[in-house]
Amino acid sequence: MTRPEPAPVIATGAPKASRSSSRTPQQKPPQRTPLSRKRVDTVISRSVAWFGIVFGLQAVPGLLGQYSLGQPLWSAITVGAIYGSLLLALICSTIKRWVRPAHLLVSIVYAIALVTWPFFLADPDVPQQGDHWLYQLTTVATATAAIALRVRGALIYLIVVPLIYGVIRATPQGGGGPWELGLFNAIYAIILGGAVLIIVTMTRVAATSVDEAQGAALDRYARAVRQHATEVERVHVDSIVHDSVLTTLLTAARAETPEQKELAARMASSAMRHLEEAALVSPDDGTTVRFRQLADRIVTAARQMQVPFTVRVRSLDTRVIPSAQAEALYSAAVQAMMNSVQHAGPPEVRRWLRVSGVHGGAVEIEVGDAGAGFDPAHLPEGRLGVRRSIIERTANAGGRAEVASAPGSGTVITLSWPVVPSENEELER
Repeated sequence: MTRPEPAPVIATGAPKASRSSSRTPQQKPPQRTPLSRKRVDTVISRSVAWFGIVFGLQAVPGLLGQYSLGQPLWSAITVGAIYGSLLLALICSTIKRWVRPAHLLVSIVYAIALVTWPFFLADPDVPQQGDHWLYQLTTVATATAAIALRVRGALIYLIVVPLIYGVIRATPQGGGGPWELGLFNAIYAIILGGAVLIIVTMTRVAATSVDEAQGAALDRYARAVRQHATEVERVHVDSIVHDSVLTTLLTAARAETPEQKELAARMASSAMRHLEEAALVSPDDGTTVRFRQLADRIVTAARQMQVPFTVRVRSLDTRVIPSAQAEALYSAAVQAMMNSVQHAGPPEVRRWLRVSGVHGGAVEIEVGDAGAGFDPAHLPEGRLGVRRSIIERTANAGGRAEVASAPGSGTVITLSWPVVPSENEELER
């Protein structure tokens, strides 16, 4: 039984590398880090907020018994401000927005209420029985300060505020208790608040260390896998060169008749298309990088441009992005900035870069300028920077590149990954 002769190789159709591009990033399950500084801060802030609500409710009996000791206006404002700030801290911690400002507000409101308390007594001659109801919220105030301030600021607040209460407690306006009692109350509040501050600080440091170790391990793993993927891609390109380019050159060298020359021309065009598509498709090696690392690379590239870019980075959380898609977005963003430098106009033209995380776990990169602009519908065939290096490269990575420009109105290029369907697209489906 004889083996059939292999058919001659003709460079037609899409390259093999394009098959890997059909695997969209949405098919991969989302990766979640087991521990991160952001998650730790969320858990701690919510715990402190609920801790403040519980202690605030425990202070209600003392508040009702001593409410008449203060002037009516001061008592109403103080109670409303303290309990309102506690509720605001709980809401902000739940929705994970404005967490530090809300906890800082609790600390400030408590400190103001504590300092003003002796000046707004309804009758200074009527002695106060027992500790003031504000004392039951001292630990709450020091705990919120630990969330809102840095370690040094929280430590200063932890010492100063309880000592203020201890001094006031020993004055006639504060009940005229012995100074030993005021000192004991202050030390007791410092110990409790110090325990909270130590727990918060150590937990944050541990989470930061885990983040750094995890990032270093992922970087080492990604470099190793990228080296392997580069070798695989080199073999693939070698096969394209052998199967397409060399075959085309041999066919062109032997072409004598017009039909043979036309065939060689078609093979040459197909081989060029193979190489262009192989350059646009990155190997899918399965590794991921953090979006923050990608953003840092793009920002560094922007600052190394010949003209200044206004950089804005926001909402960068712990989301990750496949390495191949990250490389494609990085290359497309750099090409967009280079186009702005070359075609937008003089260095005085306003240029900007915005890198942000958007709703649905997507990422967005915006490169814009207020320069000369152009008509995207009449882009010259020779201008491959926008069509190939930006639009097609982003699309092959599973993202979307939108170009908004007009002559004299500047240019804005928005790269988004992954593609998040709009409401109209959802309705059409």
